[in-house]
Amino acid sequence: MPERDTALSLREVPRADPPEALPETAKAAPSPSVPAPVPESESTEPVPETAADSAAAGAGRYRRRVLLVLSAIVLALFLYWASGYFFAYTDDAYITSDFVDVAPYISGRVVSVNVVDNQTVKKGDLLATIDRTPFQLALNEKQAKKTEAEAQLAVDRDIITAAQAKTNDAVAKEHLASDNLRRGTPLTAEGFYSRQGLDILTAKVQEAQAELADAEAAVAKAQQMLALHQATVAAISAEIAYLQWQLEQTKLLAPTDGTITQLILRVGDQAVENKPLMGLVDAHAWRIYANYKESVIRHMKSGHTAWVWLDTYPWHFHRATIQGIARGISRDPGDRKLLPYVAPTTDWIRLERRFPVTIVLQDQSPDIVLHMGADARTLIFY
Repeated sequence: MPERDTALSLREVPRADPPEALPETAKAAPSPSVPAPVPESESTEPVPETAADSAAAGAGRYRRRVLLVLSAIVLALFLYWASGYFFAYTDDAYITSDFVDVAPYISGRVVSVNVVDNQTVKKGDLLATIDRTPFQLALNEKQAKKTEAEAQLAVDRDIITAAQAKTNDAVAKEHLASDNLRRGTPLTAEGFYSRQGLDILTAKVQEAQAELADAEAAVAKAQQMLALHQATVAAISAEIAYLQWQLEQTKLLAPTDGTITQLILRVGDQAVENKPLMGLVDAHAWRIYANYKESVIRHMKSGHTAWVWLDTYPWHFHRATIQGIARGISRDPGDRKLLPYVAPTTDWIRLERRFPVTIVLQDQSPDIVLHMGADARTLIFY
C-alpha cells in the first residue's frame, strides 16, 4: 500500500502547472515576501455587459435628440401656417409714383431748356420753350384775313339794306297797282272804264309783282352772301383761336409738382407733337406696391393698417394704410397692360400667385425722400 501511494504521487507531479517565469530583474534581486494577490470579487460585472449598456444609453439619447428636432420642425411649420391667420409679411414690395411723360402739343425747334436733371419743379413752372416764330406769322396772316372778311361783312350789310329798300318800293308799287286794278275792274264791267285801261292796270300789277320778286331775290342773295362771309369770319376766328393756343403751347409747363428725371433734351432738338420730351415723377402720388400670396389676401381689407420698412431708411417702421387690393393679374408676361403681371417664380422656384396690394404712407415725415423703384418690406396685421 505505501508503495502504490508513492507511485501515484510521482505520476501527478509532472501534471502540475509550472511556475510563471520571473523577469530577469526579479531573478537577480532577492525575493522579498510578496503577499498573494487578492482574487477579484465575484460581484464585479464583466466587461462585455458594461459596453452593451453604454451603447443602449447612447441610442436612447440619439432617439431623444431626433424626436426633439422633429418636434421643433413640426412646431415651426405649425407656427408658420398659423401665422397666416394673424399677420402677413412680404419683402416683395417697392415704392412707386405716377410718372408723367411731358410732351408738347405742337411741333417745332426747342430754343431754350429752363430746367436741369433731377430738379424739383412746381406745377406751372416753365420747363422749355419752342420757337414761336412760325405760329406768330400764321396768326398775323389769319388776323389780316379776318379783318378783310369783317370789312366785306359791312359791304354785305349795306347791300342788304339797299335791296331791302328796293323791296319796300316794289311792295308799295305792287299794292298801288293791285288797288287800281281792283277799282277799275267793276267800273269796266259797268262801262265806266275802258277795256284798254283795265289791261294797262293789269300790266302794271304784273310789272310791280315782277319788280317785287326781283327785289326779294336780291335781298335773299345779299343775305346769303352775308351768311357766307359770316361763316368765313367765324372759321377764321376759330383758326386764330387755335393759332393763339398753339402760340401759348410754345411754353412747355410742368403739369404737376414733381422732379425732372433723365433729362436729355437740349437746345436745338426738334419737338414732335405728342412725343415725350422729358419725364416727371409726381410728388403727390407716392404709394407702395406689395405683392402678397393669394392665400393671405382674403384676410385683407381696404383701410387696414400696415407697417412699412423702407430700405432707404432702415431700422424704422412707418405707419401706412391699405388703399386697395388688385382684383386681377395677368398670367402672361409682355408689354404694359391694363392688368399687372407678377412673376410667379423667384430664383427658379415656383411660388404661389401673388397679387399687388396698394399701400399709402400715413403722416409721412417731410425729412423722408422717397425714390421711385426703391425696395420696401411690409407687415400687415389683420
